Amino acid sequence: MTVDDLDRRLLDVIQAEIPLLPRPFAAVGAAVDLAEREVLARLERLKHEGILRQISAIWDTARLGYQSSLVAASVAPERLEAAAAVVSGHPGVSHNYERDFHWNLWFTLAVPPDSRLGLERTAAHLAARAGLDRYRLLPALRVFKIGVRLYMEETVAPARREHATGSQEAAPGVRVLDEPDRAVVRMLQEPFPLIPEPCAALAAGSGLGVDEVLERARRLAGCGALRRVAGVLHHRRAGFTANAMGVWVVPEERIEETGAAIASFRAVTHCYRRPTYPDWPYSLLSMVHGRSREECLEILDAIATATSVESRATLWSLREFKKVRLRYFTPEYAAWERAA
Repeated sequence: MTVDDLDRRLLDVIQAEIPLLPRPFAAVGAAVDLAEREVLARLERLKHEGILRQISAIWDTARLGYQSSLVAASVAPERLEAAAAVVSGHPGVSHNYERDFHWNLWFTLAVPPDSRLGLERTAAHLAARAGLDRYRLLPALRVFKIGVRLYMEETVAPARREHATGSQEAAPGVRVLDEPDRAVVRMLQEPFPLIPEPCAALAAGSGLGVDEVLERARRLAGCGALRRVAGVLHHRRAGFTANAMGVWVVPEERIEETGAAIASFRAVTHCYRRPTYPDWPYSLLSMVHGRSREECLEILDAIATATSVESRATLWSLREFKKVRLRYFTPEYAAWERAA
């Protein structure tokens, strides 16, 4: 498996954003000084080698009307795999991990706008079926940073900081989407085919022309429901073999400044304010990805120095039980609730 400098540059560009155009890979090629056919050939090879996971739309769950939350759970080690299998069976669970902490099972859970159970009752039902000893809902209260970008061309120290983009309250949800909007969401959440006109292929048979698909997609991007279209990499195969959740005990009056400071580190892909509980005092959660555990620790130590936060914990990812893109407006959610 050989990745050259042009591959790295191309991977950095497609992780940032792929334009909403009829021929997006031609525009990507212009950004990296490659012909469209060469861009497609390289991406096909990188996908075959397992470095590129897929290219597709990345949606804002809340702005599509979905309720979602990170869930921290505790389950006896001998029952962990069985519990994780039950949790992973819910269509709204996109990520499900074992972490080395007394809260050892971590997953994201989302339910659609028409859910009969709602988020809290779904979580309770799922916890009962999985036999979780205890769980805590940790929805995002404030977003300081979100967006996985693995800097393939990065040559500076991993603890480098960059300009912070500012925080925002968790999205309250967007207007109710009409059926053509939902159709656009369903088609653009599919992996983009590596051909010159991928959107035309995705729209085929839908009754919507590619111009209407792209126009609706741009409107959804304008209201924040569509974050971007981008490439997603397989972390480990791209060389990022370690990741850790850094969790921080921060007093109320320092959350804004500390969250912004944590988000300014390039290696931080996510930074949120989340609820605290008597048995969970960590108000800020951040994810870092590195080429080794030592690199992740270097980043977390640099964050602690920069923020003067003394009370923290590091939760390493041990096992990945499930990692998929969340699929929206599909019948699996209603089927799961009927079975429940």
